[in-house]
Amino acid sequence: MSSKKILIFSGSTRNGSVNTKLAAAAHAAALNAGAEATLIDLADYPAAIYNGDDEAVHGVPEPMRQLKKLMAEHDGFIVATPEYNGHVPPLLVNTFSWLSRKEKDDDGISAFTGKTAAIMAASPGRLGGVRVIPRLRDMLAELSVVVVPGFVTLPGAMQAFDDGGKLLEASHTAAVNGLVERLLQSL
Repeated sequence: MSSKKILIFSGSTRNGSVNTKLAAAAHAAALNAGAEATLIDLADYPAAIYNGDDEAVHGVPEPMRQLKKLMAEHDGFIVATPEYNGHVPPLLVNTFSWLSRKEKDDDGISAFTGKTAAIMAASPGRLGGVRVIPRLRDMLAELSVVVVPGFVTLPGAMQAFDDGGKLLEASHTAAVNGLVERLLQSL
């Protein structure tokens, strides 16, 4: 029996991003659980802000085609995202907008259909990004992704990691491990 393939990414490309660190913690948890886990940086898949006129002239950017292919090769996803005023950050909105464009024999959501995801958020504030969770869950559902019950939020995230990027508190590590296990059990 082959292991489950999980694609993991952060909704932030910022240097020192706490969500990128949280995604890395999920990557380690997935590997420890026996999954084949791929951690990517969305900075490696650049695309202009989605514009239908630009798409009509130039088509879908090649990095977005590459990312869509990568997503299609995985059984599920883990997304760690910041919240911007309680909303999904523009990077994820733009990425999902490009990835869901129809091309030739692709209905636009083929890389998402039948996939399962786990979602997480980290924030320097006291709420830990909890306000973005329902919005990200809805966005993924509109793309035909099933999101596992539960989520991880990490308040006070600027102080939650050691210098090597590992979570300091055992309860945070347990929450990430639990979410990863729920995802793997649902695949």
